Amino acid sequence: MAAKIKKGDKVVVLAGRDKGKTGEVLQVLPKDARAVVRGVNLVKRHTKQSPQSEGGIISKEATIDLSNIAVADPKDGKATRVGFKVLDDGRKVRFAKPSGDLIEC
Repeated sequence: MAAKIKKGDKVVVLAGRDKGKTGEVLQVLPKDARAVVRGVNLVKRHTKQSPQSEGGIISKEATIDLSNIAVADPKDGKATRVGFKVLDDGRKVRFAKPSGDLIEC
């Protein structure tokens, strides 16, 4: 099955404390149906100092459920549903249902 949300997509958060925020998908975890989105669902982590990193309280993105995010329409940036179609040259592409614009990624 083709993925509706992929790494690099611009998405809008539909539910939760970050509702309405937009960000770029950094990672998708299909088995868990979750994704990591830049600037969304930030959590504080108390980390111990190591040779590679400094210790202290670090803010980082936690995963968010795929049902709580939607791809942003390329035309107006609003949340949109995603459809699939096969072009004349044989490529299968994703498109925004309301506007019909192709989703580039």
